[in-house]
Amino acid sequence: MGLSKRARNIEPSGTQAMTQRIRDLKRQGKNVLAFSSGEPDFPTPEHISRAGQEAIDKGYTKYAPVAGIPELKDAVCDHLKETYSLAYKPEQILVSNGAKQALIEAMFALLDPGDEVIIPVPCWVSYPEQVKLADGVPVLIERRMEDDFRLRPELVKERITPRTKLMILCNPDNPTGGVMKEEDLRGIAELAVRHRFYVISDEIYSRLIYDGHRHVSFGSFSPEVYRQTITVNGFSKAYSMTGWRLGYAAGPKEIIKAMSEIQGHFTSGANTPSMYAGVAAIRGPQDTVEQMRQEFDRRRKTMVQRLRGMKGIRTNVPQGAFYVYPDVSSWFGKKIGGKEIRGSMDFCSAMVEEAGIGLVPGVGFLQEGFARITYACSMEQVIEGMNRMEKCLGAN
Repeated sequence: MGLSKRARNIEPSGTQAMTQRIRDLKRQGKNVLAFSSGEPDFPTPEHISRAGQEAIDKGYTKYAPVAGIPELKDAVCDHLKETYSLAYKPEQILVSNGAKQALIEAMFALLDPGDEVIIPVPCWVSYPEQVKLADGVPVLIERRMEDDFRLRPELVKERITPRTKLMILCNPDNPTGGVMKEEDLRGIAELAVRHRFYVISDEIYSRLIYDGHRHVSFGSFSPEVYRQTITVNGFSKAYSMTGWRLGYAAGPKEIIKAMSEIQGHFTSGANTPSMYAGVAAIRGPQDTVEQMRQEFDRRRKTMVQRLRGMKGIRTNVPQGAFYVYPDVSSWFGKKIGGKEIRGSMDFCSAMVEEAGIGLVPGVGFLQEGFARITYACSMEQVIEGMNRMEKCLGAN
């Protein structure tokens, strides 16, 4: 009697653990500022919420097709064509309960036991755990701040073996906020074609890019790359629709069909009113997306400037998403508030206990020495949080 080996091998989410710790402290009456969750603080744009409400009023509250309503699949096809010149048909689109579900369904559709999956680290906490759930083997590539967390094709080439089946790219990147260079993407695409492995391109932050950088969709390089790419995106970040639980995948017809069949046994289709809201998000005005992006940009610049002035903190300049990923390792071996700092977990624990700010330790992203700080919160909170952090570090 007991848990399965699969369940015993799964590591808990570092971001969710810190979020829960912050909730616990707040319930105890502590004044804690959360910089841990990747959730925009903006409300869902009004025209999107209204579309969801109208769907309910019209009685669109029954089961929808497992792969998504035709209206949304058509809208996704049009968006990908107009934005990235990616020509997909509706049967190549799967609408899911959030982008996370599309990711793991792609892995279930592609991986056999022992298949290797290349993952650049630091990485989003769920990638390696999803790979393990699908009986795959995570193969990690370390990226360094000194190289601006750049993923060079030669690093990927070193990790390719006969068992390589898949690679996962997050662009823009969580947790570093990096935006991949087109030349690096092209080089990785050439490797994928030459060595015949698939690429899951997680592009959930593609609308949140700064400093004149440009997002390049991985599947757009050639017909061969297109056939080996599963593009995953969603509505949570750009449209501030985290609670609507709506994502999608685009890829080869046979893979999308398999993912749809898997989803049929997992959850059936996505939330029906949410899908009609998703149509309004894609088809409707995009000015709210740009307004949010500009505000994120303001907060980004403020946070980077403040962090660079703090004792023992180093950081590069993130180019996308809404995270800063500073190096905090100079505090290892020292004390903060009487607590000895032996790693990023200790550093973040000290920050929440001594400064009242919740960060996510880099060890949760499989890279020790760093902490992820989100600026998906108000400018007032950014300033107050940086004030608290600077005061705390300066006093130790």
